[in-house]
Amino acid sequence: MHGNAGISSPFDAFQSSVARFAARPFLREPADAASDDRPAASWTYAAASAEIEKLKTLYAAGGLAPGARVAFAAARPAEVYLHLLALNSLGVSLVPVDLNGSDAEITYLLRHSDSELIVSTVGQMDRLRRITRNIDACRVVEPRDLADRAARCVQPPAGDIHREAALLYTSGTTGKPKGCMLSNDYFLTMGQWYNGLGGRCALDSGDRLLTPLPPTHMNALCASFMAMILCGGCVVQLDRFHPTTWWRTVRSERATIIHYLGVMPAILLSLPVSGQEDFGGQVKFGFGAGVDPRHHARFEQRFGFPLLEAWAMTETGAGAAFIADREPRHVGQRCIGRPPPEIEYRIVDEADTDVGRGEPGELLVRRKGANSRKGFFSGYYKDDDATGEVWLDGWLRTGDVVREGPDGSLFFVDRRKNVIRRSGENISAVEVETTLLTHPGVVNCAVTAVPDELRGDEVFAFIVPAAESAADQAAARALVEHCLAQLSYFKVPGYVAYVNELRLTASQKVARKELASTARARLEAAECFDLRDLKKHRKRKAG
Repeated sequence: MHGNAGISSPFDAFQSSVARFAARPFLREPADAASDDRPAASWTYAAASAEIEKLKTLYAAGGLAPGARVAFAAARPAEVYLHLLALNSLGVSLVPVDLNGSDAEITYLLRHSDSELIVSTVGQMDRLRRITRNIDACRVVEPRDLADRAARCVQPPAGDIHREAALLYTSGTTGKPKGCMLSNDYFLTMGQWYNGLGGRCALDSGDRLLTPLPPTHMNALCASFMAMILCGGCVVQLDRFHPTTWWRTVRSERATIIHYLGVMPAILLSLPVSGQEDFGGQVKFGFGAGVDPRHHARFEQRFGFPLLEAWAMTETGAGAAFIADREPRHVGQRCIGRPPPEIEYRIVDEADTDVGRGEPGELLVRRKGANSRKGFFSGYYKDDDATGEVWLDGWLRTGDVVREGPDGSLFFVDRRKNVIRRSGENISAVEVETTLLTHPGVVNCAVTAVPDELRGDEVFAFIVPAAESAADQAAARALVEHCLAQLSYFKVPGYVAYVNELRLTASQKVARKELASTARARLEAAECFDLRDLKKHRKRKAG
């Protein structure tokens, strides 16, 4: 069991907290995330429990058996949590749907997941019915329509720690998205891990966790949600990141914890200094990943609270999660902390040989003890081969390249699939991007590989220029010269293309899945600057 006897599911954990914290705030969507057709909303633990019981009755009347899946498209993000708990009480798995996706993407998700229903509370019913027209097993309904179906009530099953609670799809960098099966144990382990951090991350029932991250991803759906349920705190859910009203929302919602991704600190630092930034210790910490190294210390100094860089994957959950929450945190060095004692890890080269300390390699992880997969995902749905590939020889292959420092801290280098292989040299896209971002004429950038007949790969950089900066051949050459002063010649971009913006995913990360194909298309159409003539070995001056 997870801390308390009888708790074997997220719904069990929620009921336990309802008994202790009935009148305390549980879930909020503040006014800054509201609109004319979607006003602000708030639930206490007791009010949420009453709403979940109503949903539970509707779903039970809909004839859903334990083990079924229901896709859910929400009008407001907070609804995802309520429907998750209602379905979880019946042993039914939630498949969250992002309506910002294309018709083809949503069709694939519904068809692949074998969802019996897609339940929606948004004004896109006609679109969803059109999408599901050729999916025989999937019907589109609103919650109130569930009771109209030929009904057979399903009694809530006994809690099963291994039962699937949600099916989340990872975007990946190649191929179709994979469905990650996440069990009750996955959710509970995530909440326990977060609550067990202690120190500067100590949680209590007075905490209010503000997140702009979507509950279609594990950070919000599993980490922040379960952390607050287990401590009796409150999730303050935004529809997205609103830079201009961010600090006003932090203040008005009395947020004590914020969740972030790397692009957010960069945007907040670019805003003018205002009187809204002094919180007098209100915010204990930020929890996130990917802050630009050059922004890390500046952010903490300006806003007065630490950004704690964490690492996990949908596949690992809290079975193998790291966070740089204790000193030395190595601020500005992409440190993800020291592995906790319950996690075993290896750092290996391409031949699966352990590398020396300080050398970059792929991170492999597993849980210590008899159950090496405790807290991890249960596997990829309908893809045993892919599950076997990621779990190879008893280790989960993360695909992330890290290095280990002298004190045992791990430092993130890049995704292995983002490593560019040029003339036998491995080049980290993130390292090149970090260097490009030190140029005053660069607002944002993304680096990928394009084919090169002689060298295998060549470095291609997309650049979002600053407002007053040129975007011509001379500017591109100056940018490469800037990189040559800081990087080995083979790492600098061989091609540069200027763009107005980079396409981002729903979680505000660069959409790398499309980056390489877009770069190849630009190269074939000669819609980029060829700077390969600058990539020559240069002997650096001593001193």
